[in-house]
Amino acid sequence: MPRIQVRLPARQTNYEIKIGAGLLSQLGREVRAVLGPNSLRAALISNPIVFEHYGKRALQSLKAGNFKTTHWLMSEGERHKSFRSWEQAIEFLTTSGLERGDAVVALGGGVVGDLAGFAAATYLRGLAFVQVPTTLLAQIDASVGGKTGVNLAAGKNLVGAFHQPRVVLIDTETLRTLPRRESTSGWCEAVKQGAVGSRKLFDQTRRFLGAGGRYFSPGNKREAQTKVFATDLDEVVAAHCRFKAAIVAGDEQEDISRADHRSRRILNFGHTIAHALEKATGYRRFRHGEAVGYGMLVAGEISKNVGMLAAGELESLREAVRLCGPLPPAHDLAIDGIIRAMKHDKKSVGGVMRWVLLERIGRARIVEGNQIDKRLLQSSLRAGLQALY
Repeated sequence: MPRIQVRLPARQTNYEIKIGAGLLSQLGREVRAVLGPNSLRAALISNPIVFEHYGKRALQSLKAGNFKTTHWLMSEGERHKSFRSWEQAIEFLTTSGLERGDAVVALGGGVVGDLAGFAAATYLRGLAFVQVPTTLLAQIDASVGGKTGVNLAAGKNLVGAFHQPRVVLIDTETLRTLPRRESTSGWCEAVKQGAVGSRKLFDQTRRFLGAGGRYFSPGNKREAQTKVFATDLDEVVAAHCRFKAAIVAGDEQEDISRADHRSRRILNFGHTIAHALEKATGYRRFRHGEAVGYGMLVAGEISKNVGMLAAGELESLREAVRLCGPLPPAHDLAIDGIIRAMKHDKKSVGGVMRWVLLERIGRARIVEGNQIDKRLLQSSLRAGLQALY
C-alpha cells in the first residue's frame, strides 16, 4: 500500500496519504490512530449518491473504531457548495454534539471535501478533519493540500480556509462505481498535473489512458487484466499524490509573492478559464475537471500565441485531453461572456490577473495578465473551445 507523507515545515507537522483497494474498511482504525483514545465522535458528511454505495461500510468501520457516529448528506453538485449548505453542515455538527477532540469525516468528491473541510475549519474554531475521497479528481488533487471553502455568486471558492486533514484515505475500489463523466473529469485534472509537474508524470498518465485505463471496470475485463489495471491505477494515483504533496510542502498557502515553476499557483493551470466556464453556465453544464480540460486547451493556445509553447507540445496536450474522454460542447458559448466571468478570479493580485502558461510539457510559467491583450485572449478562447471538434 503506497503511503505518502505530506510535510508542512511551517506548521512543524505532517500527515499521511494512504492508497489502496479496500481501505474504506480500515477507516475506523485509521481515524482512531490519528486522533487517539479520547476522541468520542465522528460526524460523516457525504452526498446521497456516494452514501448509497459506501456510507454503510464507512459508518460500520467508524463504529468498529469505537466512535459514536452521525451522518448528514448534502445535495449533489457544485452549485450546492454554498453558504446555505455550510450553514446546514454547522447545524448538523451542533446537533451531533461534537467537541474539540472529535472529527469530521468527508466521504465523497471535491465538493463534499471542500464543504466538510470548511465546516470543520470553522466549527469550534477548528475540528480534526479526515478526507476519504471517492472520485479520481478528489483523490489526486482536491483532498490533498488543505484547501476548503464555498462558492459565491461572484465566483468560485471565494470564501474558505486552509485546514489540513489529519489523514487522507484513498480507496481506489471506489472508482469502480464512478460515472464516466466523473472519470473524465478526474483524468483531465491528472493531465493538468502532469503538464505542470514533469514530463515523466505527464507521460505516465498518458500511457495509462492510452492503454484503456480510463475505462477500468472489473465488469468488462478478464480477471488477470483487471489486476494489472488495478495495480497500474494505484501507481498512477500515488504518483500524482506525491507531486501534489511536494508542491504543498513547499508552498502550503499559495504565497502570492512567488512566481517560480514550483509555486503552488502552477496548480491553477487551466483554472482561470475553467472557473469562468462553470460560472457562465451556472455550474450546470460542466463537471469541474471537464471545464479544466477546456481551460488547459485555452491556456495552451495562449502559451503558443505568445511564443512560449511549441506547436508539437500543444498537440501533445490536446491528445492527452482527448484521451480523458468526451467533453460537453463549449464552442457555442459567448466569448465576451466568458471574459466577463473571469473578472472576479481569486488568483488576481492587485487587480491584475495572473495566468499559468506552459513553456513546455512539465514546465509552467506564471505570467501577468496585462501581457495578454484582449484580441489574443479572444482568439485563443475560440481555438481552445473548438480544439476537440
